[in-house]
Amino acid sequence: MAALATPTGDRPVVEIGGGLGAVTLALLRRGIDRPTVVENDPRLAAHLAATFGARIRLVVGDALEVDLPADPIVVGSLPYATATPILLRLFERRTPRIVAIVQAEVADRLVAAEGSRAYGRLSLLAALYGAAEGYRELAPTTFFPAPEVRSRIVVHTAREGPLPVRDVARLDTVVRTLFSGRRKQLGNLLPRLVAGREAQTALAQRAGWPPEWPKLRPEALPPDAFFRFADLWTPGTAVGPSASLRPPGTTDGR
Repeated sequence: MAALATPTGDRPVVEIGGGLGAVTLALLRRGIDRPTVVENDPRLAAHLAATFGARIRLVVGDALEVDLPADPIVVGSLPYATATPILLRLFERRTPRIVAIVQAEVADRLVAAEGSRAYGRLSLLAALYGAAEGYRELAPTTFFPAPEVRSRIVVHTAREGPLPVRDVARLDTVVRTLFSGRRKQLGNLLPRLVAGREAQTALAQRAGWPPEWPKLRPEALPPDAFFRFADLWTPGTAVGPSASLRPPGTTDGR
């Protein structure tokens, strides 16, 4: 894991969830100078301070709230309960490289492509901000105490240049709305965003959706189809229930 996080150039390295210090030690052995280690548990933070002293920059606090250095390489075993909001915060910051251990189910969503049952909001936001790649699974016995779920290493590399959408919050509304009925076809879901079949068809065509889109489910469309649609869609034309306009990271990552 530390090998995947080794930076090129002078980028700072941030570890989220220092724990007992196994990854911290591996980072130091790879020659990384004074990594920033974020740990929310005061007892573990005290252990890290006693073990590594001035060799690390210890930050005690919640990874969702603490200040992070600019453009870091982030590595860590993310808390299962907050892994998705932490990842979304890092995506929004355009973090160049993230190497994280997460619950296997979350990893599956991050790397899923269209057509997969795991494909959804988190997959699309990961694709919006860059590219996610899954690595090996880790047995529960790798950790202490051993969790009851499987874990997996995932690497996210940030997209270079501008994002492919003008308004991320608008995209998030589109995605939340269309994936709110996974078993429904797009022909039944799009009225929640656009009034009138003629207007729906025109917008779908402009967004490059296939002619058979009314009979498709949302997981059949690739990320670019959602990105194009979001840039063309005008909020306020829905005729059915729709997700509220909220920025990414405020609720679950499905």
